Amino acid sequence: MTQNTAPRTRKVRVLATLGPASNTPEMIRKLYLAGADAFRINMSHGAHEDHAKVIESIRLLEKELGRPMTVLVDLQGPKLRVGRFEDGSVMLETGQAFVLDRDPALGDSTRVNLPHPEIFQALEPGARLLLDDGKLCLRVQTASLERVETTVETGGKLSNNKGLNVPDVIVPMAALTDKDRRDLSFALEHKADWIALSFVQRPEDVAEARHLIGGKASLLAKIEKPSAIDRLDGILELADAVMVARGDLGVELPPEEVPPLQKRIVESARRMGRPVVVATQMLESMITAPTPTRAEVSDVANAIYDGADAVMLSAESAAGEWPEQSVAMMNKIALSVEGDAGFADRLHFTETRPDPTTADALAEASARIAVTVSAAALICFTTSGSTARRVARERPSVPLLALTPKLATARHMGLLWGVHAVQTRDVGSFEEMVAKAKRIALRTGIAKAGDRLVLMAGVPFGTPGATNVLHVVRLTGNELNGEN
Repeated sequence: MTQNTAPRTRKVRVLATLGPASNTPEMIRKLYLAGADAFRINMSHGAHEDHAKVIESIRLLEKELGRPMTVLVDLQGPKLRVGRFEDGSVMLETGQAFVLDRDPALGDSTRVNLPHPEIFQALEPGARLLLDDGKLCLRVQTASLERVETTVETGGKLSNNKGLNVPDVIVPMAALTDKDRRDLSFALEHKADWIALSFVQRPEDVAEARHLIGGKASLLAKIEKPSAIDRLDGILELADAVMVARGDLGVELPPEEVPPLQKRIVESARRMGRPVVVATQMLESMITAPTPTRAEVSDVANAIYDGADAVMLSAESAAGEWPEQSVAMMNKIALSVEGDAGFADRLHFTETRPDPTTADALAEASARIAVTVSAAALICFTTSGSTARRVARERPSVPLLALTPKLATARHMGLLWGVHAVQTRDVGSFEEMVAKAKRIALRTGIAKAGDRLVLMAGVPFGTPGATNVLHVVRLTGNELNGEN
């Protein structure tokens, strides 16, 4: 792949969801040029045939621009819903009794079917049931395997098949439904780079998904249930990345608890060297308006100040009236924040201690050395992407160029903070490594004659996870001859 596009100066990545407003080849191209670094395909909507066309469009753009493109496929996960009503909906009054049961008959103002036997097994008196994105709240009084008696704490209109959240208990159901398994097979067949796992409750959910993925894609765990917070470290150990999915967190938790949890998740992920995405309602008003509210701008900025690897657009880019403008606004906010003189200090409030390995020690040292010698860039040679991830964890102040012979690895790195991935031929010697690093640094424009570069690699070359070399070189400007 011939690399044509110069690195973005922005470090945080922008993840844009594609949908009816943005799934044409022309609009995907516009979103990328406006600042999108990776594209999300939401399997909750659309048919496989349509998603296949979108992925094909992304890969064609990849060839046109000579830049690796990152595709994240987001699995729907287990959606809990109540049954249907005889009149289509009912009005529940605060204080009244209401029953959920296994009877498939159409419901009324006193009862409705709940087609999820797993929930009956888990519920206990005192547990809350939240309906229709938290608009209604029921409190469990008694629960058996066939019937749950509740009191309506917050009333309102309840319609057919509205969603149900169970925040106070762990529901004994797999994170992957039959639909998810079909969608996962589709995603792997079409070489998706990341798989997002929805409604993770425990590390075992991540382990099951990892087994099914079999190393064919990276796994991102969405943190959107309180039970996942309780076992966050275990989930982080098994996942390749995490997402702060604030929409569902805000349904199952009081809204005032979400901001501190967001900071905790971002901090924990950074300490463990896992990429972290902040998502949901970031520029919500831009679904219908060409500009965001000032509060939304501050929200995005705070996530960037906290050091998130990526910020995500959902309906703003998927179904809104201003998809291109939403991406451009996200890009502008990020550039403004990263241009703040105090950004680096705030970014390093979170202490990221290296693991006691040679690779981690060198990654930490590389960021310090780059500052000490006023290097123009850090360049790492990586087969699996682990070296780039380790260096990105340190949030270096200079550009980070990741050179890899594997296109899949280059695509995967589209969610890593500050990484500009380049697919290039592998190197076979130390001298060849130095020559290639200098050549690509000049070609991409991240360095010029007289600049220093900090290089990282593993010897013997081509061995994943064997980072053991750190080298500083100076450019003369005569290195441009040679092949990629």
